[in-house]
Amino acid sequence: MTFDELQNAWQVFQLTERASLKEIKERHRVLIKRYHPDSGGGDPERIRQVNEAYRVLQTYVSNYRFCFNRDEFYEQNPEERIRDQFPLWGSR
Repeated sequence: MTFDELQNAWQVFQLTERASLKEIKERHRVLIKRYHPDSGGGDPERIRQVNEAYRVLQTYVSNYRFCFNRDEFYEQNPEERIRDQFPLWGSR
């Protein structure tokens, strides 16, 4: 997979730069429903493009290495950084 293929898949799915796996799967379902031949506006060629883009995105995501350090956690969950800095704010 090249970066251009990844960018093309990203554009087909119209995702934000930091999309989650859940968002990718939901967007795939929406696009498949929209372009399915049994729907009113079915387009088999567009279905092939969506499925190819999904395959590229799945490959990229499955090869991603997750980092479980504190800084990465706080980048993914900024509200937790605030809770850590100010224990009384948003206490559970």
